[in-house]
Amino acid sequence: MAAAFVTVLAVPGVSVGQSAPADHEVTFTKDIAPILQRSCQHCHQPESVAPMSLITYDEVRPWARAIKMRTGMGPVAGVMPPWYVEKNIGIQEYQFDPSLSHEEVAKVAAWADAGAPRGNPADMPPPKPTGGAGVWTAGEPDLITVTEELIMAGEAPDWWGEIAPVDVGVTEDRYVASVEIREINDVLDTEDSRETVGGRFIFHHMIWSTQAMGEDGKPTGGSFWPVHEVGRNADVFDPDGAPLLHAGSKVVSDSIHLHSNGKDTKSRLEIGWRFHPKDYEPKFRWALRPLGNGVDIDIQANKKNQELHAYYVLPQNTKITTFEPHLHAPGARMCLEAIWGINVETLTCAGYDHNWVRGYQYAHGYEPLLPKGTILHITGEMDNTAANKNVPDPRNWQGSGNRSVSNMFIDLGNGVSMNDEQFQEAMNERREMHNLSRNDHVIGCPLCLVIPEEVSPAAQVERAEKKVEDARTSLEKAEAAAEAARVAAEAAGGQQ
Repeated sequence: MAAAFVTVLAVPGVSVGQSAPADHEVTFTKDIAPILQRSCQHCHQPESVAPMSLITYDEVRPWARAIKMRTGMGPVAGVMPPWYVEKNIGIQEYQFDPSLSHEEVAKVAAWADAGAPRGNPADMPPPKPTGGAGVWTAGEPDLITVTEELIMAGEAPDWWGEIAPVDVGVTEDRYVASVEIREINDVLDTEDSRETVGGRFIFHHMIWSTQAMGEDGKPTGGSFWPVHEVGRNADVFDPDGAPLLHAGSKVVSDSIHLHSNGKDTKSRLEIGWRFHPKDYEPKFRWALRPLGNGVDIDIQANKKNQELHAYYVLPQNTKITTFEPHLHAPGARMCLEAIWGINVETLTCAGYDHNWVRGYQYAHGYEPLLPKGTILHITGEMDNTAANKNVPDPRNWQGSGNRSVSNMFIDLGNGVSMNDEQFQEAMNERREMHNLSRNDHVIGCPLCLVIPEEVSPAAQVERAEKKVEDARTSLEKAEAAAEAARVAAEAAGGQQ
């Protein structure tokens, strides 16, 4: 079986945004409602982050043309749902992928072009539960930690600072299956809100960790966690490589960045923890990935397609679980590439929208498995022109900095490290899972097709015996050569 690790869905003869030929009338109840339930209604429901609810036909019908336009934009800023992985290159299997296939995009376009017919009410799928902005995407947490409330004026400049430490609420060490952060504030969507997620949120990011303190007030253990960013999805960690949350930990952060939404706002963060069972022990060591360049950034005015580059050599065998591009307002795209000898592969390319900073978690069995010494290479593409609506003034040169109108260039992804034995085991599991042969091509696993020869136990014994015999023969030859040299030396000494 050939391994199809790159799957490109296409509708023959139909480009994105055009209507697709169909053997039946495309209707809301039969065709469009299931797509909205799966990919849109988590946000597009009453009192959530989206500016309109898309639950019922009467709610959706006025937005049919806009839905066609936004779903047909491709993986660029503004597309809905906000998922920017390019479907024509790299790995295509991800967890929690809400994106529409090309076929579904064409179906939405056909429905809008036909006047957005309702269809048979009997075809309508059962409604999904709604919960406004309070829905947890990774499931109900086992524990919720709440930060202090911050207040930001509607016309305030960007603010950087820290929060007071907050007790997490754990009395024993626990390994974390997932962590998710949501912002809760007192502002609902309004037409005059600024262009943040839903015109609502003020937390641009929080760089944070947890620290446990001893009786003497000194740290006894701590962990760094993935950066929270505006529009961020949940972090679900490798099931065999979970990070540790220490007993008695406090949430600490000295790097909070607030950006006004145009309204006076009271806001706090809620951190939802989901834990493994108490007897869980990880096989692998979880780690963040230090890949990026926050200094050598030179963005010219009124110019698009400007590239930034950064490299990192993996010090250990690694399974990459998440790719997370982090740019700032001019950011348009980032690609992650793995270089192993002459093997150079693009793992993922994704567009970028500074209002929706996404982490892309590879699906089980498709995570890049990279040997120690692999060079990771990220390429950032910057668009400092008026076409990029996130840029306030493209006439200006831009360098690096913390403000949203300055620049960062980082992959904030994470993964797990493996020793050689674990790495071989992981590659064996990958081969078995996908029934790989030597003729298959696997993106992100340059050694997966270096398949060890299967040798029977009897043959292994025979090979071992031959190695022993060869070693004995080599030893005898070495001893004979040494004896000959000794005799020659004695003869030479006698002649003198």
